[in-house]
Amino acid sequence: MTAIIDCDQHLYESRTLWRDHCDPGQRDEALNIEDDELGYPWITWRGKRLGMADVQLPGETDVLGERRNRRIAGEPPDYVYDEALPPDYWEPAARLDRIRKMGLDQAMLFPNFGLLWERRLSSSLPALKANMGAWNRWCATVVADGGGALHPVAHLTLRDADWVDAQLADLAAAGVHTAMIAPALVDGKPLSHPDHDRIWASFVEHDVAPCFHVADQPRVFEDGWYTDDEEIALVNTVESVFLYTPVALAITDLIVNGTLEQHPGLRLGVVELSAIWVPLYLLMLDGSVRFTSKLNGKMVAPLSMEPSEYFRRQVRVAAFSYEQPSKLMHQSGDLFMACSDYPHSEGTATILQDYEAQRCDPADQPNLYGGNAQVLLGV
Repeated sequence: MTAIIDCDQHLYESRTLWRDHCDPGQRDEALNIEDDELGYPWITWRGKRLGMADVQLPGETDVLGERRNRRIAGEPPDYVYDEALPPDYWEPAARLDRIRKMGLDQAMLFPNFGLLWERRLSSSLPALKANMGAWNRWCATVVADGGGALHPVAHLTLRDADWVDAQLADLAAAGVHTAMIAPALVDGKPLSHPDHDRIWASFVEHDVAPCFHVADQPRVFEDGWYTDDEEIALVNTVESVFLYTPVALAITDLIVNGTLEQHPGLRLGVVELSAIWVPLYLLMLDGSVRFTSKLNGKMVAPLSMEPSEYFRRQVRVAAFSYEQPSKLMHQSGDLFMACSDYPHSEGTATILQDYEAQRCDPADQPNLYGGNAQVLLGV
């Protein structure tokens, strides 16, 4: 029987993870978790606050908003950060025990606070690389402690091809098979640009699958559209509405410009960016390429298959239980993955029960429950 794999969980970073695991010469660039004058914890870089370091509980999103309102009102927090973190939030051995209790065999583990700072550190490439590299080093220890059941997801910027190649080599040697990247321009160039071809070749060579995941990353819309208070907002409202747009744009670029044609071994993951858009997207993808090719007299790049077939061959998408993945599979094919987003507030601690309530059965849909995650993991 196929292993049951949760493709979307998160491990919390400790207060000093980045400083402890970055290169010694880069410790001035290390992120930290520091309390403010009221006692609220913040992710900081060089003394600048980048975002509140929340302790989340599945199903309790309103609690996070209440805490922000308390801080705005000048009231102290109703919890002590270090005491509120359960061991399984950040200790690999405790997480291993937790996934067993959830009825799972394995789990993919994305960063937690790593979702908050990439865009805000983009002005400093050395800081980006130092802190991503620190997380990536810690991933190696998670693999070692996880006994083959914990699959940490690395964190990469594509702005330095030599650095990416070195990171991928180290990650592969440590048994890390996935890495989170931004669905965004790389210093003004699309992901399909010829300058990035060596990066995609390196992903294939080292058997690491790039994954797109919701995060505060470089934006595809101009900043003027985003009106939430950046210091307080955990997720921007406009960004939430258009959650899928950046990844749909990025994958379209990689398909229509021939990158997936050129690198058939390149596997892509789409996680916590919703899945209900996929059926309409695939219809629009094929129809638009067919129409513009006739109208313009040629394709942007020669393709040997229908554009949607590259997606089905090389892309796997996390689908929350409430998105009714059985219907999505009927419309788009067997390319979806089960996910809990544990331990985030919008996530769940009862993943199997949630999917069973939507009439999804591991015996009937083995790829939903683990097979498609194994594709990303190179199994």
